[in-house]
Amino acid sequence: MEPILHMSTKQSVATILEKNSNSTINGWISSVEHNEELTVLFMNRQQRARHLGPLLAALVCRLRLGHDAKAIVSNAAREHGIRRCMQGYTVPMIVEESRILEVSIFTTLQDNLANLDGHKVLLDVAMIADEVDSQLKQAMIGFTERLPKAGQSH
Repeated sequence: MEPILHMSTKQSVATILEKNSNSTINGWISSVEHNEELTVLFMNRQQRARHLGPLLAALVCRLRLGHDAKAIVSNAAREHGIRRCMQGYTVPMIVEESRILEVSIFTTLQDNLANLDGHKVLLDVAMIADEVDSQLKQAMIGFTERLPKAGQSH
């Protein structure tokens, strides 16, 4: 009887991110909770991370649409910006959160490198950066919409 050979099944970046979204979010939360700039404002984990589920879902969706896909317009990202403005965040704080998210996503990919279908990884990484930046832009649109206009009182 011949031994059964187990072939490792390689997975797409989208599948790995989808399957590991909770660990990506937990990694992000851990990094944020150790960031002095961001912990100036006290928030519980739900308040801090509620935007990540929809953001990661949009990212996975875009990755599955292919490399010609345009950035996804996200009401969730805009609402996140509005929420952060109301919570007292500054623009640099939102940018820092976004930077940490990219690092958390790339850490998830690194942690799953053995299972990763490597033939499109660089294209996917570029798309991840583009989508996270697009989500950041949309959050900033919401953030600035919420700011008081010059000459107006709060």
